[in-house]
Amino acid sequence: MKTAANTISRNAQCWCGSGKKYKKCHLLKDQKQVPSSAEKYRHKGRSIILKTEAQIDGIRKSCQLTKALLDMVEERILEGVTTSEIDEWVHRETLAKGATPAPLNYGRGQGRQRIPFPKSICTSLNDVICHGIPNSKPLQNGDIVNVDVTCDLNGFFGDASRMFIIGDVPDRTRELVEVTRECLNLGIEQVCPENKLGDIGHAIQSHAEKHGFSVVRDFAGHGVGLEFHEAPQVLHYGQSGIGEALRENMIFTIEPMINMGGFECKILGDGWTAVTLDGTLSAQWEHTMLVTENGVEVLTA
Repeated sequence: MKTAANTISRNAQCWCGSGKKYKKCHLLKDQKQVPSSAEKYRHKGRSIILKTEAQIDGIRKSCQLTKALLDMVEERILEGVTTSEIDEWVHRETLAKGATPAPLNYGRGQGRQRIPFPKSICTSLNDVICHGIPNSKPLQNGDIVNVDVTCDLNGFFGDASRMFIIGDVPDRTRELVEVTRECLNLGIEQVCPENKLGDIGHAIQSHAEKHGFSVVRDFAGHGVGLEFHEAPQVLHYGQSGIGEALRENMIFTIEPMINMGGFECKILGDGWTAVTLDGTLSAQWEHTMLVTENGVEVLTA
């Protein structure tokens, strides 16, 4: 998303991940009148929602459903299973729990240019950084795969992802997966009122680079809860002490994408799948969290 942690220009890519310029996507929406149902405050053209207690309760329930769905995947995933099968498991169970899968038909672009996401989850395999589309290819020994689940339960969104190692992998591959999870946890440790978004990014970048890995720049965490994607944008790199100050009742994701090689990426012809430019492996872990009075509550834990 290639923007500074505390700014977004009209011509930058939108914080929501649509791939469009901000002025063509969320700029006008962000400038609309703030609804009375939630307190918002403005920062450089973006509106950040501070959730009410009732909204937090609804988001918490959606996040716990997301966690349960990932627990189900963890129990079933193994060599020979296809990512389409995983998508079907999650789709059926999501509907059975009275929710809907938020990624299904979520669109990039507008009008004839709109590209709806065709599946209910994202499955990002090996060199896929994010937004991988489930398919019929069986998982093989040595694969690593991220499963990203977002539930819409009664209008409240919960978003999380996990990495899964299939069979035996080289030590460096296992280290990539483990360090990426450590990056997430170190980012979460920075979440408390009055800390800055830059503190999160700095902690993640420092740890990843200490181990010889790189941090993806083109995608970021995001506000979530009343919509699938909200402000703020949560970069996974940067300087401590800069960016938006965290405030009680903010809810957002931290979802570091860490590459074994360079941080550059490209989007495949399907309009969604982001892969490493150099073909090296990538890993990602994600949680949704609430800023509390004294610290943080990880809602998808």
